[in-house]
Amino acid sequence: MAKRKKSTFERLRSDQLNRKQRRDLGRRLVSDDPGLSIIHPDAGGIDVGNESHFVAVPPDRDAHPVQEFGCWTADLKRMAEWLRACRIDTVAMQATGVYWIALYDILAQHGIRVVVVNAQCTKNVPGRKSDVQESQWLMKLHTYGLLRDSFRLAENMESVRTIWRLRDRHVQEAGRAVQHMQKALTKMNIQLANVISDISGVSGQAIIAAILQGERDPYQLADLKHELVQASREEVARSLEGNWREDVLFELQQAVDSYQFAHRQMRECDRKLDRYLASLPTRVMAVPGQAARPQAAAPKKAKKTKKPKGNAPALDLQEELKRICGVDLTSIDGIHVMTAQTILSEIGTDMSAFQTENHFASWLGLTPSKDISGGKVIGPGRRKVQNRVAMALRMAATTLLRSASYLGGRYRHLRKQLPSKAAAVKAMARHLAVLVYRMLTKGEAWVDRGATKFEQKRTELELAYLKSKALAKGFQLTPITAVS
Repeated sequence: MAKRKKSTFERLRSDQLNRKQRRDLGRRLVSDDPGLSIIHPDAGGIDVGNESHFVAVPPDRDAHPVQEFGCWTADLKRMAEWLRACRIDTVAMQATGVYWIALYDILAQHGIRVVVVNAQCTKNVPGRKSDVQESQWLMKLHTYGLLRDSFRLAENMESVRTIWRLRDRHVQEAGRAVQHMQKALTKMNIQLANVISDISGVSGQAIIAAILQGERDPYQLADLKHELVQASREEVARSLEGNWREDVLFELQQAVDSYQFAHRQMRECDRKLDRYLASLPTRVMAVPGQAARPQAAAPKKAKKTKKPKGNAPALDLQEELKRICGVDLTSIDGIHVMTAQTILSEIGTDMSAFQTENHFASWLGLTPSKDISGGKVIGPGRRKVQNRVAMALRMAATTLLRSASYLGGRYRHLRKQLPSKAAAVKAMARHLAVLVYRMLTKGEAWVDRGATKFEQKRTELELAYLKSKALAKGFQLTPITAVS
């Protein structure tokens, strides 16, 4: 039997009402007069679409309380003016794709507070659904204060997030181009990937470039390998004997061009990102017990152009992130500079939108979800959260498996205790998220105490648990050395 999904009212009022009361609330809310306290009397609802938007206001504000507006800028401004004429000071709309962004900006410019809500929290009543009904339903939910505003990044961080996401797409395109190169080489029976670990490296790209320029002698091609390649010259030469099909060589050329183009785009993004990061203010964290003193701006030194490794940005991200965040997030073992940049670009430095570290972890989708009915847990929840920061923290957690740090010891302990590796990764990612939250809110630096300290702490906790359990049964633990 399939589990019944929770309604919006069950999800929002599950901690206050029982099942019968929630059912009664749902029936009352559908009626014209639900008898609830009005939180936002001047509220409206907008059903966002691709070509047009439907806007609903209270019936006493206009002869036509539901109107349709186009998606072009002139009509969006006309919508904002109509809402102001109807004395509407706040509206609710769903985060539908990217169609809501332009509408949000124009309404905010006209002084209207916009609440962007998750579509899962605004499920309509059973039956037929139309755009008019959806806008009226959003207005009603917002009027009674049953909608929660979504997290929105600070305005000065949006440009950083846009460029960083764009750069990530270029990295993925470069990875696909490398796969195409390897496929083309394999079709010609060029087994270069079996002797060189990465064909996108110096040796691989030099050999591929020579192949495309017409070189066919395997030993001449093998001489192009770097001295650090472990494979011998003979082994590399044997792997470079192929059939040299003209159509596949054309395919290889196209893949190389795509790879080089993606890297050019990444370098352009790096230059733009450097400008945006430099424009962000320096953050000074107040450590408890110490007064926060603004530091004098140090004279800027000429930047040394460093050749990036792989897909890494060609700029000093670590120092910039430390200046902007006020703390060094990379001091946490497992969090690389790329992970720290993802955290900055997706959530910024202002954590006031999250009341506690538990709220932050829940927003990331790194907390356990359970289906509860009648006060009883009936099974694991099916909460799906797509979050770039959570994905980066999960990847950071997997790098701690062989780490000699305190966090490494904790991750290995979680792998032993939890039923699956995925659960251990999620639990460790949540712990990393908590550390990030504490550093960004309290300004305290992370100091690693080593895996030995963690093992010692775990041993003390286990001994304390065993002593309390034995004492409850009327026994007392005695060390073996004392007995002998």
